[in-house]
Amino acid sequence: MHDVIVVGARCAGSPVAMLLARLGHRVLMVDRASFPSDAVSTHYIHQAGLSRLQEWGLLEEVTGAKTPAIRKMNFSYRGIELNGFADPIDGIDAVYCPRRTVLDEILVNAARRAGAEVIEGFTVTDLVFSEGQVTGIRGREGSGPEREFRASLVVGADGFHSTVAKKVGAELYNVRPAAGFIYYSYYSGLDWGLHHKTGFNEQWIGTWPTNDDLTMLAVICTRRHLKEFRQDVEPRFQAVFDDVVPGMGVQLREQGRREEPFRPMRYPDNYYRRAHGPGWALVGDAGYHKDPFTGWGITDAFLHGEILAARIDEGLSGKRPMDEALAEYNKVRDEESAGVYDFTTTLAELTQLPPFFHATLGAMSTSQEWTNKMLGLIAGGVEDHEIFSPDALQRLYDDAGVPESERVYDPS
Repeated sequence: MHDVIVVGARCAGSPVAMLLARLGHRVLMVDRASFPSDAVSTHYIHQAGLSRLQEWGLLEEVTGAKTPAIRKMNFSYRGIELNGFADPIDGIDAVYCPRRTVLDEILVNAARRAGAEVIEGFTVTDLVFSEGQVTGIRGREGSGPEREFRASLVVGADGFHSTVAKKVGAELYNVRPAAGFIYYSYYSGLDWGLHHKTGFNEQWIGTWPTNDDLTMLAVICTRRHLKEFRQDVEPRFQAVFDDVVPGMGVQLREQGRREEPFRPMRYPDNYYRRAHGPGWALVGDAGYHKDPFTGWGITDAFLHGEILAARIDEGLSGKRPMDEALAEYNKVRDEESAGVYDFTTTLAELTQLPPFFHATLGAMSTSQEWTNKMLGLIAGGVEDHEIFSPDALQRLYDDAGVPESERVYDPS
């Protein structure tokens, strides 16, 4: 009998298992993959996420794997440029984009060192219920016989196709349609740094250095282009770079060498799922998913995993009823992610910005101080009110010299 079973051992599940095991709880974590294992991902970890790795004693393992440090962001959205970098968060003055073969193995091993039991290659096929409450899991390790494990709580950290979420019937809410799809791969011969650029034709390109002296290149296009893109990936991938940043398109054609196959990502709609119920909880993409446009998936998995582990500990230790603790986790998760969710789903449309964002981002682009402050908001180190409160907006527009007739204060 375990205290907690965690289904899914990647960026959400491993931190939960690790933190609970460090607190002395009996934890079993299972995953259908064997590690090191790749996963479709943006790789990007914001400073707010890196601060959690630092707190957990794992950031040096990421940097020790020769993951390049990135200290400048080149951001543009349909002609508005924000080039700079956020102020340090907890002393962290860079961001990192590790391959998932690197990051996930670090996280799994940290959970194992903390005392969690880990079974790799285990596929969960069903949950065990008793009087309406989840009490365990059933599944198989490889092609072996069916096995059953029991626990006081089962945590689904098994992605947006979560078996746990399906079996408990966790309802969706605040659903917003997905706007696009991604293709990405890894290239040598390019030294571009971090670029995040949206063109005028509803297309986006992203570049960031990662392990093994490679640069990850990605494109996002709107859903209506998916069929034609699939039919001829390489030239269409090149065409997006040619369209969004023609100079980079030339360099890609002349200097870049693709080292691995393209990875497609047709992601689901943006959503929240109810994150708890009798004997179960959800974390990571299993409970909350948004467009990868802002690269917040890994960071949110870390932040929400830490919150969930603390609330589970309160329930297991008898400090408060488990249902109450998990309900608070659900509430805090929703409140703290709301701003990023709205910002992400708005910009992910790749269309003309709403008047509020067009006015504010345009004003910020005239000042390095305000540019870095906005990039700090994106990085998780600046709070919304520091930019978007009425007083802050007044200072922003004054600093940028925006005429009164062009100032927009209401985001609705």
